[in-house]
Order: sequence, then structure tokens, then C-alpha cells
Amino acid sequence: MSDNHKAITEDQWHQAKSIWDHHQMHHDARPVDVAIGLGSHDLGVATHTAELYRTGLFPLLVFTGGNSPTTRTRFPRGEAVHYREHAIDLGVPESAILLEPDAANTGQNITLSRDVLATAGVTPTTVLLVSKPYMERRSFATARKLWPEVEIVCASEPLEFDDYLKSIGDEKLVVDMLVGDLQRVIEYPKLGFAIEQEVPEDVHAAYESLIRDGFTSRLIAS
Repeated sequence: MSDNHKAITEDQWHQAKSIWDHHQMHHDARPVDVAIGLGSHDLGVATHTAELYRTGLFPLLVFTGGNSPTTRTRFPRGEAVHYREHAIDLGVPESAILLEPDAANTGQNITLSRDVLATAGVTPTTVLLVSKPYMERRSFATARKLWPEVEIVCASEPLEFDDYLKSIGDEKLVVDMLVGDLQRVIEYPKLGFAIEQEVPEDVHAAYESLIRDGFTSRLIAS
């Protein structure tokens, strides 16, 4: 077992990897009307959005996100503002970026970005959501619920699980986040926040095992 697994056992690593794989939608990137970069602690979202812009997949993008307790120190001016600055540093023209600086959750990322686009006179039929790798499925399910008339394509940095663990540097936190996002995939449809997504039996078993092992810091009361 390599050094970057040291905070989790080999079995836990394999369980987390199965959840990681399930969270990704494995969509093929293709031309769309607009992209939305979903704010988070991960600046890689802005990096990958800029990379996709430079390939010519879309002419316009929205960065969305205010602050949360986990991002306030890292992005004191707000997630979307820092994303925008980073993308401009990477060569994306200011004129290609719209800013949504207030969203506090994924649902607001979608609805407020839609409002920003409408204000700019843009009514897309295809949207590329760029998120953290383990957030693709939840963002897809949320957007399909809240913006059903739009075709949704998902993308994230093409990182292997090991590489993402290294980039964050806290194995337990990453597993906690994977478990927490899967809980939301399971529970949010019951609350009307997202469409239902099938969770394979092996993925659900891995999820329950990791909860028993204490990877629970990102769970919500259900």
C-alpha cells in the first residue's frame, strides 16, 4: 500500500474508489452553449474550465459560488471571484466570463447561474457543468431537477483517485467527502432537490461500510 493511503486501510481505499468511480458521469466533452464552473474549495475546477474554454467547446462561462466555512479562508473574496481571476490568469478573456457570487449550495449554483445568464440575454439549451471529480453525479441530478429543459453534460479534472488524494493531502477528509456526497445523491431526491440516481449494490455496500468505519464528518441529518 503506497504512502498516500496511510490514513485509510487498503479495504477502505478500495471502497472509496468504488464510490469515486460512481460519482463520475463519464460524459464525453462536446460543444455546448455555455459552461458553469461550480464553486468549491478546489481551484482545479477553474483550471479545467479554462482548459475546456481554450479547446473551443463553449463561447461563454459562468463561475458560481459565494463562501462556505470550508472556503472562506482559502477564497476570502468568494469562490466565483477567485475562480474568475484564476481563469483570466490562464488566458480566458474577461468578456467570456459571467459571475454569480452568491450561491451557497448546488441548487443555488444552478438557479442563480440560470438567472445570471437570463439577465445577459442567454437562454442555453446545452450546459456543461464543471465540478470537483466526485461531485459530477450530484450536480447532474440537481441540474436535471431544477433545469429540466436543458441538456446537461458533466466534466471535471481528469484525475485518478490516487492523484486526487495527493492533491488534497488529507485521505480521511476525501473519503468523508465522497461518503457525504453519496448520501446527498441518495437522500436529496426524497427532498425534491434532485432527480433519483440508481446506486449499484456494491457502491451502496461500500458506503455503508465506510460510515460504520467513521467516515461521517460530511454527513447531513437524514
